[in-house]
Amino acid sequence: MGARQRFRGRIAGVGSTSGVRVVVGWWHESPFGPFADAMVERPDGHRLLLAPSAEVADLVSTTYVFDEVRVEPFEVSVGAAAGSSWVVSSPSLTLELEVGARMPLGHLLRLLPGALAASPAFATVADPVARVAMRGVRTRGMARAGRREFYGATDLRAVTSVTGSLDGIPLGSLAPVDPPCRFGFSSTPRTPSVTDVVTTIVST
Repeated sequence: MGARQRFRGRIAGVGSTSGVRVVVGWWHESPFGPFADAMVERPDGHRLLLAPSAEVADLVSTTYVFDEVRVEPFEVSVGAAAGSSWVVSSPSLTLELEVGARMPLGHLLRLLPGALAASPAFATVADPVARVAMRGVRTRGMARAGRREFYGATDLRAVTSVTGSLDGIPLGSLAPVDPPCRFGFSSTPRTPSVTDVVTTIVST
């Protein structure tokens, strides 16, 4: 299928009452080692990438579509209530997400063998179902630079609250990810959530 790059971690997708939608990737295993980054879409449609290094920025910005790329320190850590919150920190974006219970789809995903759920073959089979079940969500598709992407979800939890700011402007409170984000062929679920995922990028 060509050269593969695999990223294993979690993706948080949230909307806010300010109209800003944020997708944070917290990657525990990747070709670049552990890292975190964010894709942000403002209410006016401006799409911003926040990346912790030039090499991460280069891969992500040539795979997805952005109007602006910023390379800056970017960290995600677990909040004081262990395991139930994310604390996101960068010069541009501050964010605290409270993570709640496993969602019904998360219970179903947990029943699948991990290797199967993470495989590109299963992502291909699951894609028609994902399109119908979750508006804007795809599990496979063509990205930029002739790359193919496959998303293998293994768990799904609800996000119950968000606080934070973008460039010093408060985001407001939690809202659906609506309209869907326009970074690539797929958005995150409309309901704010954290997805455990294995992303495979295949370059031809």
